[in-house]
Amino acid sequence: MTRFVFRALTRVRLLLAITVPASLVAAVAFNFAAAAPIDVDKTVIDAQDQRIAAIKKVFPAVVAVCMQGGQGVGSGVVISPDGYALTNFHVVQPTGPLMQAGLADGILYDAVLVGTDKVGDVSLIKLLAKEKGKPFPYVKLGDSDKVRIGDWSLAMGNPFSLAMDFTPTVTYGVISGTNRYQPPEGKGLLEYTDCIQIETSINPGNSGGPLFNMQGELIGINGRGSFEKRGRVNSGVGYAISINQIKNFLGHMHAGIDTDHATLGASVGTASEDAPLTQMVVKQVLDGSDAERRGIQEGDQLLNFAGRVVTSTNQYKNILGIFPKEWRIPVTTRRNNERRETLVRLMGNIATEKETQPKGDGPPPPMPKLPAPKGGGSSEAAKMYVTKKGYANWYFNELERDKLLAEAKKHGDFAATNGAWTAEGKYEMGERKGDFRFEITEGKDADPIVNLKLNIEHKLAPLKDTDRRLQAEPIGSGGLMLALYQWHRFLTVGAKGFEGAFAHGGTEPFYPYPADGSTPKSITSLRTDCAVLKTKHGSTEAKWFFSLKDHSLVGFETFTDKEREDPCEVYFSDYKAVEGKQLPHRIEVRFKDKRYAVLTVSKYTLGKK
Repeated sequence: MTRFVFRALTRVRLLLAITVPASLVAAVAFNFAAAAPIDVDKTVIDAQDQRIAAIKKVFPAVVAVCMQGGQGVGSGVVISPDGYALTNFHVVQPTGPLMQAGLADGILYDAVLVGTDKVGDVSLIKLLAKEKGKPFPYVKLGDSDKVRIGDWSLAMGNPFSLAMDFTPTVTYGVISGTNRYQPPEGKGLLEYTDCIQIETSINPGNSGGPLFNMQGELIGINGRGSFEKRGRVNSGVGYAISINQIKNFLGHMHAGIDTDHATLGASVGTASEDAPLTQMVVKQVLDGSDAERRGIQEGDQLLNFAGRVVTSTNQYKNILGIFPKEWRIPVTTRRNNERRETLVRLMGNIATEKETQPKGDGPPPPMPKLPAPKGGGSSEAAKMYVTKKGYANWYFNELERDKLLAEAKKHGDFAATNGAWTAEGKYEMGERKGDFRFEITEGKDADPIVNLKLNIEHKLAPLKDTDRRLQAEPIGSGGLMLALYQWHRFLTVGAKGFEGAFAHGGTEPFYPYPADGSTPKSITSLRTDCAVLKTKHGSTEAKWFFSLKDHSLVGFETFTDKEREDPCEVYFSDYKAVEGKQLPHRIEVRFKDKRYAVLTVSKYTLGKK
């Protein structure tokens, strides 16, 4: 090596000697021979170390989603130690509900479909451990609302099925855009709302794989890219579904639901050609929608939707597209310079009846179905797949429903108290105050009866008095007596008492109003995240809200006519022990955005049979 350097320097000296003074040639030769390596800035080394550490941390949780037998079709990522993993809906569509999934440990695991979000292009699957009870490596969910344009990101997955040993490929690049809207790709499906645009390279096979920030937190699921058509090579633009949108649907997917995105029941657009582009107004309101019942009218200016300012049509579509149907969302409008905030119950997006779509939209085409299992899956995975209309996998709905009920029963098991119940105390109804008493009787040989005394006495036989006007009494309550009967039945009889439906409804925000009756600064501030159970007994549908913090029942709502009328809303607080069981001693009843009454219970009597 020394001889090679010497010869090279000699040649340089000879060449330079022709035109350059000898002193300068000597100086150049000396500097060339003495050159030292350039020091790399410490910040560059630190950034590299952080990147490598982040990759090392999340690497084991990246999934290669495969057909039975190991043929790769896409990617995914494990998000819990018991093997739940996120991927794209379009990845699991060809695999069917039973698939396999490889991890970086080189092992191919059996997996089963749990829940789907077809419009949002997300699915939840579950990997089955080889050793019972052995935890899977998993990643932490980040906050995609904190993502900034210019942030660095990591995409991981199995492009072109290159990793035959399931070792994921890693790419590195910047966040090119946030809150992007990508319209549906055919038949109204795969609509990417509020998504993250990335320069980080993704290619066929990366679909369903994770997008990480530099702390190794999951900020999105990669799904779309712009490709050069002949070579199917990424042209530098990709899109990831934001993890915050996925969080809104995750409770539904855990419960095995084939979930649906929401519409407002009203069309929104720019006010007029002459108006500022940022001024968005309601163009049309659908007859019978909750938006109409809440008093929203054509011409109202839409200021704020779900806590976010609305300044363009695309922005409105972005915000609307991140919510499941039936969620209640605070909406702020302005009419005649008067601002008004109200809760609006969102409608479904996948509709088949014309009356559930605003004029001009038309019903979208029917959704494609996942193929039926074709064998080859393990017997254990096959046992974890149960078909039922409206569900991606009914097995997981029953699983989550029973887990929720078991947690709720820690506050009290009322199965042995299925005799008559009475409650006594004080009521407030506007300016009126006084004593109240209600009694609920339900027996094998007699029809149930509800007696309620507020300012006057009321009586209802819920199974005989089927006229909706009777079931909605007392007037102005939306059906308080019917609600009390449903509550008694829910606690004492359970699933056996609801022949129409008894299912987990995913997660949903609930908005208990201040106990002192004061007006809140904003409805958004009242939000309590809840797990939901849905029931149907006779013609009455109900939703039961359990706090995600302690699984206590914070309220419920019953519908005497879900398509045409508001529900009776019941809010529970001030829980105290009654015969070793927790029962609410403050019951607030609301109907049509107004408080009907507050019942303060001083005494419960729980009957036994």
